[in-house]
Amino acid sequence: MKINIVAVGKIKDDFLKAAVEEYKKRISRFAEITVIELPEAPPSKTEAEQIAFESGEIFPKLKGVIIATDIDGKQLSSKEFSSFIESKCVSGESEFTFVIGGSYGLDDKIKNSAALRLSFSKMTFPHQLFRVMLCEQIYRALTIKNNLPYHK
Repeated sequence: MKINIVAVGKIKDDFLKAAVEEYKKRISRFAEITVIELPEAPPSKTEAEQIAFESGEIFPKLKGVIIATDIDGKQLSSKEFSSFIESKCVSGESEFTFVIGGSYGLDDKIKNSAALRLSFSKMTFPHQLFRVMLCEQIYRALTIKNNLPYHK
């Protein structure tokens, strides 16, 4: 299994970098994981121009099963999220790409091409913190899938 996390922006805080690295290490027991950081659009651009710029960077990185993070997406429990991954694996899928957009979110074309539009909450989270949260939930889903006790 291969997991890609495509994220607009870089993590700046060392403690968040360390958390992502820890979860990447844990995930690597179950899957190859790659985090791809893409440049943010220049702030001088309009909202639509920023989304278009960032989408142009994101599209070439999309592979396998696309999971778009989206505040208006579907909220799943950890077990449901694990079941989604398991069902895709059973149907022959082996590569998953999670997409975290910039401050204005993702282009509708990306959201509409996703197998799942995933929301963690109706709340807004800082993108850097959200990346840690996503990594933790991927790890939790893989422990559930592999019948390990972490998820309890």
